Amino acid sequence: MRAALWLLALFGVAVAAALFAGNNQGTVTLYWPPYRIDLSLNMVVLLLVGGFVTVYMALRALAAMLELPHQARRWRVQQKERAMHGAMLDALTHMLAGRFIRSRKAALAALTQEEALTSASEKVPHGHHLRALAHMVAAESSHALQDRPTRDRHLQQALDQAPAGGTAQEQELREGVQMRAARWHLDDRDAGTALERLAALPQGAARRTLALRIKLKASRLARQTNDALDTARLLGKHHAFSADAAQSIVRGLATELISSAHDTAQLQQIWLQLEQSERTMPELSIHAAQRLAALGGESTQVRAWLLPAWERMVTLPDALPDYQALKLVRTLESGMDTLDATWLARLESAQLANPRDARLQYLAGVACLKRELWGKSQQLLTQATTHLPDASLRASAWRHLAELAEQRNDGEAATAAWKKAALAH
Repeated sequence: MRAALWLLALFGVAVAAALFAGNNQGTVTLYWPPYRIDLSLNMVVLLLVGGFVTVYMALRALAAMLELPHQARRWRVQQKERAMHGAMLDALTHMLAGRFIRSRKAALAALTQEEALTSASEKVPHGHHLRALAHMVAAESSHALQDRPTRDRHLQQALDQAPAGGTAQEQELREGVQMRAARWHLDDRDAGTALERLAALPQGAARRTLALRIKLKASRLARQTNDALDTARLLGKHHAFSADAAQSIVRGLATELISSAHDTAQLQQIWLQLEQSERTMPELSIHAAQRLAALGGESTQVRAWLLPAWERMVTLPDALPDYQALKLVRTLESGMDTLDATWLARLESAQLANPRDARLQYLAGVACLKRELWGKSQQLLTQATTHLPDASLRASAWRHLAELAEQRNDGEAATAAWKKAALAH
C-alpha cells in the first residue's frame, strides 16, 4: 500500500513539473554592466537545484573526511569491547565445561581488556558489572581448583565492585556474590562463616529459596537444629521440596531436636515449639513420648502425647508401620502401673472393636495383669501369643504368662512359659 501511494505521488510530481516547465515562458535577466544575460526560468531553477545539491554533497564529503579519525577510534574501541566480551563468554563456557584453569585465564583476559579500555579513557558503561562478574568467575574457578587464597582475593574484589547501598543492580550483584560465597564456605565445611555471609544479606534476599537452602545445610552442619527446623518449614511453604520430602526433612530435624533434650522441662519446651501438624505425626509423638518416659516424665503426659498415634492405630490398623506400632505398645506398657480409668476404657473399647488385633490383646492383657485380673489377663495374653508379629512382644507375653502361672503355683506351666519366652527371641 505504501509503495502504491509513493508511486502515485511520484506521478503527481512528474505531471506538475511537466505542466510548469512545458508552458513556462518566463525569463530571468541578469545585469552586470556592460553585460546583460537572459536565462529562461526553467534553466534558473535547474541551476539553483544543481548548485544546492553540489554544495550539499561537498559538505557531506568534507564532514565524512573529518569524521574518519573518530570512526577509526570508535572501531578500535569496538574491537577491544568485542574481545573483552568474547573473553568473558569464553570464561563462562569453560567454567560450565569444567575447564577451570582456562576459565580463570579467560576471566583475567576480560579484566585486562577492561582495564586497557579504562586507561585509554574509554570507560565501558557497564564496566563495574562486568568486572564483578569476571572476578566471580575467577573465584569460582579458583574454588573448584582448591585455590582458596586466590578465590578469596577475587571474591573481595567482586564485593568492591558492588558496594552496599549502591544502585538496585549493584545491590542484586552484591547479594549474588554473598550467596555464592556462603556456598563456597559450606563446601569447605565452614558452617559458621557461611551463616555469617547469609546474615549479611537483606531480609528479602535472606528469604529467597537459594539462601534458605544454603542456610538449611549450614545450620545442620553447625548442629543448630532449631534454626534448621525453622528454615525447613519456610522451604516447605515456598514449595522448594515436594510435600513428602519437606515432611521427611521436618520430621528428621524435629526428631533430632527431641533427642537433644536433657530434661523434661527442655523437652516440653521443644514440644510446644513444634507446629500442631508436626505434633500429630506418629513418628514425632511416639518418639517424644519415649524420650519423656526415659527422662522420668509423668506418665499422664506421656500418654497425652501418644494419643494421636494411638487413635490412628486404632482407627486404621495398617496406618502405622510395624516398628512404630511396636514403639507405641512398648511406651504404653511402660506406664501401665499408673494407667487411669480413661485410658483403661480406651484399651477395652479398642480391643473389643478389634478383637483380632494381637497388639491390642497384648495391651489389654498387661492392663488386666497390673490390676490383678488374672483370668482375663491369661486369656488375652494366650490369644495374643499366637498372632503377635514381633518376637520381642511374643517373648514378653510368655513372660507375663509365666508370672501368672507362678501366681497360681503352677510350676509346670510356668516352666513351659519361660521356655517359650526364651525360644521366642
